[in-house]
Amino acid sequence: MKKIIAFAGSNSSTSINHKLVSYVVNSIKDHEINLIKLVDYPLPIFSEDLEKEEGYPKQLSRLLDEIKAHDALIISVNEHNGGPSAFFKNVLDWLSRIEYKFLEGKKVLLLSTSTGKRGALSSLQYTQGVLPRYNAEIVTSMPFPSFSSNFSLETNTVTNDELSAQLHSEVNSFLDALK
Repeated sequence: MKKIIAFAGSNSSTSINHKLVSYVVNSIKDHEINLIKLVDYPLPIFSEDLEKEEGYPKQLSRLLDEIKAHDALIISVNEHNGGPSAFFKNVLDWLSRIEYKFLEGKKVLLLSTSTGKRGALSSLQYTQGVLPRYNAEIVTSMPFPSFSSNFSLETNTVTNDELSAQLHSEVNSFLDALK
């Protein structure tokens, strides 16, 4: 049994990426999964001046300890104007300052969703490019398009059979890589 930490890269209280990652987490058996919200680890906007004057925020060390205590990550990234949210980028900026290779030895399932047809693909591609810099191994990734049309908030299920099958296949590939 592996320990997996899961979260969305969003700070929205109504995050559809959190709903997607929650759905995925609930579909996984035989692993210890910790679903967190990054907003529970509040960080100021990164600046070198702030880092020099005040050091690293206590919440940053807590978050890093959480990540290090797990074997793998499931992350669903949101998109703001064609890129990752400033919130998520800020978290990555801080984590990489306290320990550049903070994802050393971590396998990652990377997801993204939006209400649009591309499913936050630009943010997913950005994140696919940046996480390996921190030594993450991205096992698999998937954009989930048109969230409102393909996911039922009432039943917490994927309503598009093709997307459901693809998502479960990606999750299974990720879990197989953890063996």
